[in-house]
Amino acid sequence: MRKNPPSSPFRRFLYENGLLLVGGFLVLLTMVGQSITGWYEYNDELKDMGIVFLSFAQYLTSGHFIEATFENWESEFLQMALYVLLTIGLRQKGSSESKKLYEEEEVDRKPNPSRKGAPWPVRKGGLWLLLYKNSLSVAFTLLFFASVWLHARGGAEVYNIEQMHKQEPIVTMWGYMATSRFWFESFQNWQSEFLSIVSIVGLSIFLRQQGSPESKPVDAPNDETGE
Repeated sequence: MRKNPPSSPFRRFLYENGLLLVGGFLVLLTMVGQSITGWYEYNDELKDMGIVFLSFAQYLTSGHFIEATFENWESEFLQMALYVLLTIGLRQKGSSESKKLYEEEEVDRKPNPSRKGAPWPVRKGGLWLLLYKNSLSVAFTLLFFASVWLHARGGAEVYNIEQMHKQEPIVTMWGYMATSRFWFESFQNWQSEFLSIVSIVGLSIFLRQQGSPESKPVDAPNDETGE
């Protein structure tokens, strides 16, 4: 049954954008928590090395904050890029996260430029349409590589401060990316993201959450594939 939209424009805006608004608030809240606790943590490390404390503003542009932030972001963007691409051609019987096994789905049909409300790249066609058809995976991939670069840049700064404290040679950003430390930081985050993919794909075969689009209907059989 179709619901009537809220009469107040403000309430309608909140209702229609609630998922992004709450998600964005949680990102902001955890970023504040990370920055404050990271500031104290890093100053403790600097104190042990006999280095002057950083102000909070200085910390927000420090390698420590940049590394910690984008080390995590890179794994998130990698997860989403791979998930978008893998779900194009791969199937999982019984999972709500999979396309149906043997049926064509709405997302597989060719774009119709005459469809009402079609985005302008669809109406334009050609190269614009080609880019738009793959824009989600391209965006996540670019965000992933940008995050890797920032992770390496921030990590190299922290690594070199430690190297100078130990009176050992410093490295370039590319040199830092050749260290086991950089790849340990990356792999431990990447595997957790791949685990989350396996978990949602596998658990959604047998488990349900009423009202969630990530779940099949509660009364759906376990071998039913797709939402």
